[in-house]
Amino acid sequence: MKKLLLVAVIAMMSGALAQAQKYAYVNTEYILQNIPEFVQAQEEIDNLSIEWQKEIEDKFAEIDALYKQFQNDAPLLTQDMKNRRENEIITKEKAAKDLQKKRFGVDGDLFKRRQEMIRPIQDKIYTAIEKRAKQKQYVFVFDRSDNSNIMYADPRNDISNEILKDMGYEPGKLDENAGKAAE
Repeated sequence: MKKLLLVAVIAMMSGALAQAQKYAYVNTEYILQNIPEFVQAQEEIDNLSIEWQKEIEDKFAEIDALYKQFQNDAPLLTQDMKNRRENEIITKEKAAKDLQKKRFGVDGDLFKRRQEMIRPIQDKIYTAIEKRAKQKQYVFVFDRSDNSNIMYADPRNDISNEILKDMGYEPGKLDENAGKAAE
């Protein structure tokens, strides 16, 4: 009987503790779109990406033109001249592919630039979320960005605007993915 009573008391206490836990959520995409530095950094990264993509496309267009010229001239060339021109085309193609990898590869220039510009902003957001969570004693703060698994969240638990205010930014207009949090 004592064991049954002890189990019942533990079950009631753990149920009360579970209800006492506080949680909230944020929409980091919404927060990022309301930080002018992020919008500016994203535009700069996009422009850089377009510029580098054009540079690579120009190199491949040049290679294509060389190849077409080689095909036209091939009947008139000696074998030695053919080999030199083929090697020139192969060398330029390898250089273009190397440049493409250098710019857009896994650890390429674009990735490094994005890390350099965006990471400090993300760290600032995380610090603000962590500070708010500790102040308000939230046990969990979820992210409700596009790829989240949260099926429904009461807008009263959205602290996105509070995070923006804590960081010194004026919140924008809330959309359906970012509600207004009640303190």
